[in-house]
This record gives sequence, structure tokens and C-alpha cells, in this order.
Amino acid sequence: MFEVYHPVKGELFEVIDNKGNIINQEWFPEIDDSTVLKAYKDMLFARTVDLMIVSYQRQGRIYTYPPNYGQEAVSQAVASQVDVENDWVVPAFRELPLYLAKGAQLRDVFLMYMGDEKGASWSESKRMLPISVPIATQLPHAVGLGYALKMDKEKHVVYAFVGDGGTSTGDFHEAMNFAQVWKVPVVFIVQNNQFAISVPFNTQSGADTIAVKAMGYGMKGIRVDGNDFFAMYSAVRDASDYAREGSGPVLIEAVTYRKGAHTTSDDPYKYRTKEEEEEWDKKDPLKRLKYYLMERELWNNKDEELLLKTFKKEIDQAFLDTENSMSYELNEVFDHLYADQLGDLIRQKKRYKEFMEWKAKRQESVQNK
Repeated sequence: MFEVYHPVKGELFEVIDNKGNIINQEWFPEIDDSTVLKAYKDMLFARTVDLMIVSYQRQGRIYTYPPNYGQEAVSQAVASQVDVENDWVVPAFRELPLYLAKGAQLRDVFLMYMGDEKGASWSESKRMLPISVPIATQLPHAVGLGYALKMDKEKHVVYAFVGDGGTSTGDFHEAMNFAQVWKVPVVFIVQNNQFAISVPFNTQSGADTIAVKAMGYGMKGIRVDGNDFFAMYSAVRDASDYAREGSGPVLIEAVTYRKGAHTTSDDPYKYRTKEEEEEWDKKDPLKRLKYYLMERELWNNKDEELLLKTFKKEIDQAFLDTENSMSYELNEVFDHLYADQLGDLIRQKKRYKEFMEWKAKRQESVQNK
């Protein structure tokens, strides 16, 4: 695969088109219908969680949140193959389907974005690092984990994620360099969603693609349609096999699109057009996989409608349970930053206390309706 779709050629590896038709039979993965159907349901669940969290945030019940909307196929391709017990996952912050596949609970996700760091512990997950807010700083950690796997002669893989903006950081270059020097079993997955917040990719890098950067390190690389579940599945499969056998790391550039805002504090209409969004909507990963399933009579709109109702009830109940069981003490946010609380910190604490009192009153009002 890596020679056929060599980064220097600049080709995009695709398997299905926007209507779910197979256009690259040679590289269609060996995957059974039940696995494909489960992948679709998992992606649909993740998207439903995502949209509902944004709604909770708009209600003032959760803090700033980075949507996964439109990028679900990238991490689902890993989720459908990951060794839950033994492979490592080193996330950025848009890999919700994979968190859930790796054992994370909805409560963990909700707690994290409610400001409780206990959510970042992934209470029931093994071998998954917390979400990294400082961009790309997690990548050297991924290399270290890969080095440990190699030293222990474990035939497992580290999946490390970053966005296109993160490829401009020193951490990215250092991680790539040492990963190849040490030939560690790390699969780097760059979610190129076209914008680093508001900075478009064409002003992010002078290179035509991100995949071509792999060549500078002597690493295998490939540019994949990140909205094509089957293409991502095949690329992840081959990259994992290559890394697991001790051949070294692989860089996958997953070309996708962030359909939502960068975070809930962002307004994407300030830097991209409605026409651009409509064009990318045709490439929506869930739509494409749904077309594929419906063509084979494996799925229909009635099934989806019923499943969505179940999902929404489950998610809302999990959110209410988390919200009503929060035991985050006010002082926990402030007491361990400095030996003495300075003026700015005291003012922030006062404002935070006022906010929490407002939130409690609002929740009481909502519950009494």
C-alpha cells in the first residue's frame, strides 16, 4: 500500500465515493458486514453524544467543548481494530469513537468538560493517555511508549493523534524524528481537518501534503480520505501490521473536515464560507457509510430513527446522573496552584463561586419544570 500510494505522488487513497459505491475494489478491506454495521452505529452514537454535548454547553451546563462532528471515521477506523487491552492510545481531543471503544465511559467525558480532572483518568480504560490540550505535546510521550513496547518485546501498537496545526510544532518534528531513528511501533494519525482553529492548511505549511513530510524522516507515509471509513480501515490495518512487526512508525494523513466549530467558543463563519461547508457535507463520513449499508439492505431510516431515540435517552440519562453526582469542591480548583493565593486568583475564585451558585439555581429551576 505505502509504495502504491507513495506520498511523493500526492494521491489520495480512497475506497468508496460520496454515495457509498466501491471505486477501489483492489484495496477494499476484508471486513464482515457485522463489523461495518457496528462501526456505523458507533459513529452514529459518537455523533449523537457530540451534538448533545454542544447543546448542554449552550445551556450553561458544561464548559468549552471541541466537537468531533464530521471527523468520526478517522478514529472509528482505529476503534474497529484496536487491541483494547494492549494497544496504547495517545489522543489529541477529537477521537470520541475511539475513547468509547477503549473503555471510556460517558461519565468520564462529561466530567472532563465539566471541569473535573477525574474524567481524564478514563476510569475503565486501559492504556490510554488523557486528552492533550497543549497542541502536539503528547507525541513525544507516544514515542516513549513505543520505545517501552519495543524494549519489552511487546507486539503492540501506539496510536498517536494530532491535528494539522500540530504539525507546525517542534514536538511533532522531534517525535517523528526519534520514532524513525528508534523504529518504534507508533502509528501517527494527523487529522487534517483543513483548519488549525481559523488558519487554513495552505498557510500552515509550504508542503503540498502532510504525508509527504514522512519522507524527510525516512518514514512510511500515506495520504488517506479521512471521511472514507474503508480507506481509513485499510490504511490503519496495514500501518498497524507494519509497526507491530518491528518495521518502524507510519504517518497517516487523514484528510477530513471539521463540520462544527473548533470549540464551542469559536465561530467558523468568520473564516469559512457556507459554500465550502456544503461541498464538504457531500463527503460526510456517516452519510457515505450509510449509503453503503442501505444499498446492501443492511440498514434503513426506520432502524436509524428508533436507534437515535434510544441513544438520546441513554446519553441524557448519563449526563443527568453525572450532573447530579458532581462533588467537585470549589477549593480544589485553586488551592494547589501556588503556595499563597494571589489577588488575581482570589478574584477568579470569587467569580467562579458566583457562577456555581447561578448554575445551581438554574439546575433547580430546570428540574422543577
